[in-house]
Amino acid sequence: MYLPFIVPLLPLLVAACPAPSPATHIPLQKRSTIMNSDGTVNADALRRQLAYSTAKTQRGFMAYQKNTGMKHPLDAGNNGLSKRKSSSVDLTDDSQELWYGQISIGTPPKTYTVDFDTGSSDLFLPGSDCHTNCAGHKVYNANASSTSADVHKSFSLAYGDGSTVSGEQYNDTVTIAGLTAKQQRLGAASTYSSGFSKENFVPDGLMGMGYQSISEYNAPPVFSSLVAQGQTSQPVFSFKLARSGSQLTIGGSDSSLYTGGLTCIPVTQQGYWQTVMDNVKVNGNRVTNSIHAIIDTGTTLVVGDEATVDEIYAAIPGSRPAILEVGLGFFTVPCNNIPKLGLSFGSATFNISPQTFNLGRESAGSDRCVGGLVASPSATDFWIVGDVFLQNIYTVFDMGRNEVCFAKLS
Repeated sequence: MYLPFIVPLLPLLVAACPAPSPATHIPLQKRSTIMNSDGTVNADALRRQLAYSTAKTQRGFMAYQKNTGMKHPLDAGNNGLSKRKSSSVDLTDDSQELWYGQISIGTPPKTYTVDFDTGSSDLFLPGSDCHTNCAGHKVYNANASSTSADVHKSFSLAYGDGSTVSGEQYNDTVTIAGLTAKQQRLGAASTYSSGFSKENFVPDGLMGMGYQSISEYNAPPVFSSLVAQGQTSQPVFSFKLARSGSQLTIGGSDSSLYTGGLTCIPVTQQGYWQTVMDNVKVNGNRVTNSIHAIIDTGTTLVVGDEATVDEIYAAIPGSRPAILEVGLGFFTVPCNNIPKLGLSFGSATFNISPQTFNLGRESAGSDRCVGGLVASPSATDFWIVGDVFLQNIYTVFDMGRNEVCFAKLS
């Protein structure tokens, strides 16, 4: 069992380590945009989420090649140790699209909300000179922080939904749940495109929690810095993503939030939190063979390759494509017969509940519901496993052992 630092969500040997910090809880907020108030799906939001998730992954592939000089294996070309207790941040589920909570940056510290995203590795916020789509967001003013230092490098992050974040890179002090990373690389954006406007993106910024090899900055991500600077007792963080009580734990896991043992699977390639999914089961029957899976808290959907997703829906009675109603890659199922879909990792199968699989009715009065498993031509040899699955389990990300662990929620 890991000793945790718990962060509620609104989702090394070092010399002279500072005294341990008490556990810190950060409350999270929730808002919904994928499902309309009448229980129907917001098709535009679903299409944006699919484009965002697949393009984010492709961008990470490009960063990996730039940083390592090698093509990412999944890139098919488609586009005396001082122990600390754990610290927790309360998470908020924004329309089942984002899990966000609070961090502080600078000296004196200023508080910001960020999306905690295991599918990327960089921290960015709107800068003080951002005048495009930044209204309503709290801006980072580097000149107001005595610990800020301009590294004289720019950045530009492009997303498949057309949104772009670009600006200047800085080093500054970043604190999450009482744990502090000094000289942490972050981006101060001079441009937020419409995808990051307050209407579409509630938190102020985004904090990536992947490995450095997919960092656009090619700099240690926040969690890696916390570990290297002796701020955590273990190189572990964990998520409970649920309709209530969502929490990020930094420095370990919280055994009160799950039952039974942890099922742990090795990370097959450091960059994303990438592992092997053994198979998919429909109503208890195995349908697929093993495939690589990226575990991504910054993605709402479960995204798979077209052939396998077609095969899975073919095994679901009454399912059919929803190309015209929702978009390419989406399917509907009878609302009164939501399937029991299970993803198998290691020695265990973890089921997706009907509540999380069902994204909403196709239209008002319809008896057809949109499924949370979606096909994408970009996902050729891998899946992106997001919120539709992760809301059903407790997830542990271990950067020391380089493994991902799952357990059933309490």
